[in-house]
Amino acid sequence: MANIVTAIDIGSFKVCAIIAVIDDEGKAKVIGEASVPANGIKKGEITGIDEATNSVANVLNAAERMAGLTVSSAYVTINGKQILSNNNRGVVAVSDEEISEDDVFRALEQARTVSIPNTREIIHLIPREFVVDQQTGIKVPIGMTGSRLEVDSHIISVPVTSKHNLEKCMQMIGLKIDGIVYTGWAASHSVLTPTEKELGVMLLDFGGGTVSITTFVEDEVTYSTSIPFGGNNITRDLAAGLRLSLEDAEKVKVSANELFKKADFVQSKQKKKPSEDKKVEADDEEKAVDGDEEDKTDILDVSSLEIEGIKTISRKFFTDIVRARAQEIFELVMQNVEASGHDFKLPAGIVITGGSAQIPGITAIAKDVFGAPARVGTPRGLDGLVEGLSTPSFAAAQGLLIYAQGDEVARGDSGKMMGGARRKSTPGKSGDGIFGKIGGLFKNILP
Repeated sequence: MANIVTAIDIGSFKVCAIIAVIDDEGKAKVIGEASVPANGIKKGEITGIDEATNSVANVLNAAERMAGLTVSSAYVTINGKQILSNNNRGVVAVSDEEISEDDVFRALEQARTVSIPNTREIIHLIPREFVVDQQTGIKVPIGMTGSRLEVDSHIISVPVTSKHNLEKCMQMIGLKIDGIVYTGWAASHSVLTPTEKELGVMLLDFGGGTVSITTFVEDEVTYSTSIPFGGNNITRDLAAGLRLSLEDAEKVKVSANELFKKADFVQSKQKKKPSEDKKVEADDEEKAVDGDEEDKTDILDVSSLEIEGIKTISRKFFTDIVRARAQEIFELVMQNVEASGHDFKLPAGIVITGGSAQIPGITAIAKDVFGAPARVGTPRGLDGLVEGLSTPSFAAAQGLLIYAQGDEVARGDSGKMMGGARRKSTPGKSGDGIFGKIGGLFKNILP
């Protein structure tokens, strides 16, 4: 029987909802999607319960109308500057010679006992590798022989208040939470390749109010956090530098890619035209043409944006403003990761996704700051009505649905493997934690 799964990505700039149907083979097909401006949300955190609830209700209603059905539960993302992570080990003695499901549960529970303040709550416990009698690199230990089982896990925690505010928003519209997922972890499911994660990569979900940081080394997540800077900071700088309102500056920023392409197309056509002035000396003519091209190259026609009193802006000035702020944000990211003491090996470079990843020249700036290759991460992996979800700004939303798809299959397999008596899990706590991940282990060993 097909399952209906809903994913809601709550960002600083927009709220997006995707509804998909998962068939008997575990494949997801999008049947409804929508996005609306985010209200009551600042820098990834809920600042107004009523406004945020209205945004979620509006986007869910729109997605339900497209899908032609009503949903009762959803997976949701969580973000904010207080996202913290650390790595911890759990060690247990194997109850019998052969490692069982219960041994794995106990090892994961042991890893979960890391000391964190009462004001924080764990939302993810992600097994990175298992160690059986000092044999490392094991992904699925069930069925192996040994006397000592260790698990190396990645733990992501959030403030209790942030989680409760998110839960309250869902409760106010009568929506049950299937799982709460960190935005960066969700986005990694839709934009990163296995090769990148194996070599070592940093994923930056560059949103409106935050940059979510997730690093991978040897196919294992090593660090997760978020900083309270994003595309809105660039918008404010553009507004001040170009003397525009915040709304008009946002228009320019969002449309910059198209404006640059249009300007480049015009320039390419002009370069092909022969000179009409036959009387100008060769040297003077070359200087005149070069100067003309230089001036025209610096012009961006913004008349299509209907900004009052503004028809053109300086391309160089726009680029300089964006570079200055983006460079500062990337430097903060690098300082944050270095200060954490985690590995900073990036053979696969930087992958930038999120709405601000579409700003022209963003990868070149990242290359200069990190000294590593960089690319824009475009989401993939879903079928159905995905045309409107194909840009980097929907990476977290698509990744959340891919995560939910795997989690639903894993939960089903977990129930099947344990005779229908799955261990009790709390919505929002399981995710890639103990029960969701164990389901994945079961799925991998099923015939």
